[in-house]
Amino acid sequence: MIKLSDLVSVSVEGFDPEITNVTSDSRLARRGFLFAALSGVSQNGADFIEFALRAGAVAVLAKHGTPMPESDHEFAVVYVDEPRRELASVAARFYKQQPEHIVAVTGTNGKTSSCEFVRQLWALSDIKGISVGTLGVRGASGIKQVSMTTPDPVSLHANLADLKAAGFEHLAMEASSHGLDQYRLDGVRVQVAAFTNLSHDHLDYHQTMEEYGKAKQRLFTEVLSEYGIAVLNADSNEFERLSTACEKAGRKYISFGFAADDIKIKSCKPMPDGQDLELSIFGEDYNITLPLVGKFQAKNALCALGCIYGCLDAADRSHFARYVELMEHLCGVPGRLQLITGHPSAAVYVDYAHTPDALSNVLEALRPHTNARLICLVGCGGDRDKTKRPVMARIASELADLAVITDDNPRSEDPAQIRKDMLVGAPEAREIGGRRAAIEWAVGELKDGDVLVIAGKGHEQGQIIGDKVQPFDDREEAKAAIEKFYPTHDDSKRK
Repeated sequence: MIKLSDLVSVSVEGFDPEITNVTSDSRLARRGFLFAALSGVSQNGADFIEFALRAGAVAVLAKHGTPMPESDHEFAVVYVDEPRRELASVAARFYKQQPEHIVAVTGTNGKTSSCEFVRQLWALSDIKGISVGTLGVRGASGIKQVSMTTPDPVSLHANLADLKAAGFEHLAMEASSHGLDQYRLDGVRVQVAAFTNLSHDHLDYHQTMEEYGKAKQRLFTEVLSEYGIAVLNADSNEFERLSTACEKAGRKYISFGFAADDIKIKSCKPMPDGQDLELSIFGEDYNITLPLVGKFQAKNALCALGCIYGCLDAADRSHFARYVELMEHLCGVPGRLQLITGHPSAAVYVDYAHTPDALSNVLEALRPHTNARLICLVGCGGDRDKTKRPVMARIASELADLAVITDDNPRSEDPAQIRKDMLVGAPEAREIGGRRAAIEWAVGELKDGDVLVIAGKGHEQGQIIGDKVQPFDDREEAKAAIEKFYPTHDDSKRK
């Protein structure tokens, strides 16, 4: 039996009901529930308190000053300054159980790959681990789709308890700036918090890069456990600020990257299907072949390595070298520089890059692997940050030999207008409306030694047009286009 007073951080006066569950969705409220009245972008939870009470809720969590409706049954009210933060703590206390080792990775780009590489390194060491984020839940039987990088706190803590019950003690999860800003991760016992980078994205929500950065910083100064370890990208412009913030908050940190002191890339040599790395890790030198293309992927892998180190106790750290060696067995992440086979003399890649920094990284990564032209196909989403549209097009035009501007989840906007906004940054680019038509044209344009990267959607399997999600997968479209032009291809002849 869980009483309301067992869950909240403030004293409960008078009526102290037994709580059977917690929700911020009045439609899910039932007898014995605690209903959290949260304010949102388009709706205010205070407007649904009466509905939740009629459904049987016995307690309401709300911001100070929120008026309460009359009810035919007794209910308790808990007033706080920040209901979202309190809800996260309540959910943590209600569900109680979490995996022992939790890694949370934040950053504009690289979260998914870093988390997946952490999971793979655990798996290669016969550790039952799991990763949660954009790709869903990986490591359990099958892959479960999720709607947000960081779920609401009630769902998140329910999932953590389920993972614990299923025997998972190792979890790597993505931590989005939205989730951090909305306190969704508060109450999660994060053992290791990692930062990949910060670049132009989500300004439709955060408004400024400063606010965007502050949201991510919360992971290290407020969410990370007191004795946890931060893993920071030493090559990022945010490194000094975050490392200083960690020190002030009493959190230890380790660095990774070319400028790092702890996990350092000394040299990086591109190979046909990967790269040879010379590393210095805590003063020890290593030479490994990483089966991943691009310096940014090497940094994602080292971020994962740092996360593994942070999860080890002092005794296990003496055997850390085996994890370095296991990096040679890492596999690429779906939709992240994923090679689409079938073209006899050119290479086609699909990548999730949908920010300026990510697109730059992908194009720079592929240039050393390109014998002829580098072609980039890219679009921008509708109802999202418009300021990055010309920037994306300009990067594609400057770093590729041919830029193809097309559509990418136009949502409620006119696709032609989105393309027009992009072309301001690259008026010489090729414009092709309709993503399927653009992919087919770009594949048909390939000559011997060319490399095509289809950027923006990666692993996604839908195209959002209006309020409908239509089936669409860049990988399948690329395969279909290759098959159209090379129906009797022979992979053995591929140069």
